[in-house]
Amino acid sequence: MLYLIYEWWQAAFDAEKAAGVQEWAHTFSFFNLLQYITFRAAVGCLLAFFLSVVAGPRVIRRLISLKVGQPIRTAAEVHKLAELHGGKVGTPTMGGVLIIGSVLITTLVCARPLNPFVAVCACTMTALGLLGFCDDYKKVKQKKSDGVSARTKLFWQLVVALVAGCFIYFKKEISGYGATAEELQKGFAGFRLGDEPIGIGSICFPLFKFPLVDLGWLCIPFFAMVIIGCSNAVNLTDGLDGLATGCTITVALAYGILAYLAGHYYMATDYLLIPHNRFVNELTVFVLALAGAGFGFLWFNCHPAKVFMGDTGSLAIGGALGTAAICVKQELLLVIIGGVFVMEALSVMLPVGSFKLRKKRIFAMAPIHHHFELRGWHESQVIIRFWIISIMLALAGLALLKIA
Repeated sequence: MLYLIYEWWQAAFDAEKAAGVQEWAHTFSFFNLLQYITFRAAVGCLLAFFLSVVAGPRVIRRLISLKVGQPIRTAAEVHKLAELHGGKVGTPTMGGVLIIGSVLITTLVCARPLNPFVAVCACTMTALGLLGFCDDYKKVKQKKSDGVSARTKLFWQLVVALVAGCFIYFKKEISGYGATAEELQKGFAGFRLGDEPIGIGSICFPLFKFPLVDLGWLCIPFFAMVIIGCSNAVNLTDGLDGLATGCTITVALAYGILAYLAGHYYMATDYLLIPHNRFVNELTVFVLALAGAGFGFLWFNCHPAKVFMGDTGSLAIGGALGTAAICVKQELLLVIIGGVFVMEALSVMLPVGSFKLRKKRIFAMAPIHHHFELRGWHESQVIIRFWIISIMLALAGLALLKIA
């Protein structure tokens, strides 16, 4: 909406200039600010924060009235952890609707929602949010910690991720697939590294100023794997008050910077030599809106939490971040910037293999944040220390941009 206001103002300004007069368009020349990504991204972050903080109490009261309290696993299932988390029983879940709603409203106001990068991230987030909502609803209805079966959840995640992957691959503004040679050369479609167009299947990493490999159409299942993996990793991280939310903010801010840099020709092609696409900088508005909504949600989700995001929020956030990483062609960098999410996912997978092969456990309990709780760390210590690690990893990831 803000960009439409800018275009309306610009048309009036040009008309006045052509007529040699100075009327209202010249008086309201500050509308020129609305064309800039930095301004709209900053406004988007603040607006999403404001919406979350203002709507939060109403959403929480509504969730409480609907009796959608978070089911807590029994002592028979988690032993000592049940004592540590016993006070969380009844805390409303499904708070992810607050994040999703704030981001979508902000995107409509501040971004250009028909931009292909913004559209695919917003749609992926919404679709996975709906899947998470179904999972949370089933948990609440049955008053059990088990919701939608793992197989069913994975199936629908795969469907959503493959649709997103196909859109990214076949949309010529993103991939260049179907674009003319002239459009590719002039940068009107697809990505380029330096002065040369590169395929959407080219896998890049900042340490190397050339594509590591070109997957071709096989990038579609690779993209699906990134989206599903990130979605589930955020879901696993969401086990303590504010843990996933704080890490989401860090990763979103980092990818906001990456999207802004990737969308500017000089910074991307001449200075940093990272993949460039002239349309991707609009994604900065969406990602910073996600960060702003995260800050607003953290207002209520910090320890002791008044609301949980549930799978509604965690699956949606993970899907949005994974899709954003694909859109800026920095999928591998997500392993570093989103290192806390990766650590949480590995802490679940590695013990399974260890127990099958060696009949030994690696951690007292998985995911790893529960391991540290059972080793004597207070919940707040675990959360803040993981936030610190997330911030350091994000800075490390951004620092790699100018190496070599």
